Order: sequence, then C-alpha cells, then structure tokens
Amino acid sequence: MLDPIDYNIIACLQQNSRMQWKEIGEIVHLTGQAVADRVHRLEDAGIIRGYTITVQLPNPTSTVTAFITVFMKTNSSHTALQQLLDDHKPIIQEAHRISGDGCYWLKVTVPSTDMLNTFLNELLKFANYKLSTSIAQLTQK
Repeated sequence: MLDPIDYNIIACLQQNSRMQWKEIGEIVHLTGQAVADRVHRLEDAGIIRGYTITVQLPNPTSTVTAFITVFMKTNSSHTALQQLLDDHKPIIQEAHRISGDGCYWLKVTVPSTDMLNTFLNELLKFANYKLSTSIAQLTQK
C-alpha cells in the first residue's frame, strides 16, 4: 500500500522526472538513499512504469524572412560585406547593390530570430541597417 510519502515522491517525479533523489528527499523529509529505495520499490510494484519527456521541437518549416537595407559605414567596407555574404550563402536569398535609400538590399531567410540576430551583429561591424521582417508571403513562385 502507498503512504503519503510515496504519493509525495510520485508527485515530485510527475513534476520533474529528472529530479535528484536528494532534492526529493528534502521535500519529503527523507535521505536521498531512502527516496531511491522507495522509487525502486514503486517501480518493482509496477506503480511507476516509466519516465517520459515532453518535447517541443522547433517547426523545421517555420522560418523568418527578413529584408535588410544596408548602409555602409565606409567605402572600404564593401569587400567586408561581400565576404560576409559569401560566408552566409545558405541564408542569403537575394543580394542587390541599390541606388536611392541605402547601399545594398538583402533578402535573408533563417530558421530563427536568434540566427537573424547573430547575422545582424556581424553586419554591424561595418554597416548599419534597416530591417523589415515578412509576416506573410502573398504570392508563390
């Protein structure tokens, strides 16, 4: 039969199945070894049948598309920009040298905003930028 301590141990494991025996022991006022013994007894009795995890993987089809207008800081930075674009070819969809507002226009597709932020931090070494992100694509190729 289960006692209140067993129920408390089960509750701890349901909340976090990777919780250390010592941590559970502090909650239920037992030593880590005593908790381990009880958990093994609950496993042997078939009360605890396994441990699971819940996973939320990033959606591989979910991407961020950004349109970046690049403003070069100096004339000598154009070579550095070309190298950055070469180094990031997989994420650079389009790159154009433009007239008017800005020096270059980039279309970038990345799997996450973190990756976009990393690219922008590298760009800031020699250029400023104006960023717009796509919220929906209206036409397909």
